Amino acid sequence: MISDLFTATVIMGIISSGIRLATPYLFAAIGEMFGQRSGVLNLGVEGQMLLGAFTAYYVVLKTGNLFLAILAAIVVGAVMGLAMGFVTIKLQATQGIAGIGFYLFGMGMSNLLFQKLIGVVENINGFPIVKIPLLGDIPVLGEIFFQQNLLVYLAFLLVPIAWFVLNKTTLGLKIRAVGENPEAADSLGVSVVRVRYFTVILGGILSSIAGAALSVALLNVFQQNMTAGQGFIAVALVYFGSWRPFGILAGALLFSMVNALQLWIQVLGIPIPSELAVMMPYILTILVLALSLSKGKGPSALTKAFEREG
Repeated sequence: MISDLFTATVIMGIISSGIRLATPYLFAAIGEMFGQRSGVLNLGVEGQMLLGAFTAYYVVLKTGNLFLAILAAIVVGAVMGLAMGFVTIKLQATQGIAGIGFYLFGMGMSNLLFQKLIGVVENINGFPIVKIPLLGDIPVLGEIFFQQNLLVYLAFLLVPIAWFVLNKTTLGLKIRAVGENPEAADSLGVSVVRVRYFTVILGGILSSIAGAALSVALLNVFQQNMTAGQGFIAVALVYFGSWRPFGILAGALLFSMVNALQLWIQVLGIPIPSELAVMMPYILTILVLALSLSKGKGPSALTKAFEREG
């Protein structure tokens, strides 16, 4: 019965699950936001997430060390980001096409490595729940917000940090200037190339951590194409949030709550076709993109290559 969705237990479960499921969206979308604010669109987020997910999972499977797994994912993400930067910034390839290429590479390579190095799905011991003292004891709210794993806390902490960096630091001013008018920024002594490389590499790192969050903090398993389009949703969230961290947070929570809702619909056996329930987040993505693209514009130099005169 649909009325089963409105019980206190189910509502608490949806909110708590939504908080957790927002984690990969936040890491990936905040990283993509920095890249886009500097003028670089990366459609390869999904591929970076898949490689990060596999890398972290494989390290935990072989060593049991969760923090080493995150470090390995960071290295993989940085390499992927550097490669993306080289292709789009140095070689000035079309950003959209290059991003799709990196997505296909990440998907294919993660599948190949999984088949050759593991072959079967195995569960691992991922990041445990960390209860924050005092706050975790608050009735209802404590269980929902303050009894999560470490990567969930870091993802939400990343939002105010990103806002501060973007709006209150010299680095953030340079990123915004390069994304709006790279020629003017260059004339003032700002290295457009360095700033864009930095943001694209940072985006690669955060996307890889997003994938790692899926495999070693949320699902504790790796399987082929496990991101299921979340990287592309993260790109959509940047548009939904108008290239602002707190706007992205609102969008991430909206998407994750819808995702949690469709999972609960299936768990409760509510008579809604499972295919329709699974489609809900993707239908929302289409609607969000349509509305976001009609209500505002992004950085002026987004997707535009820069070549220094002289």
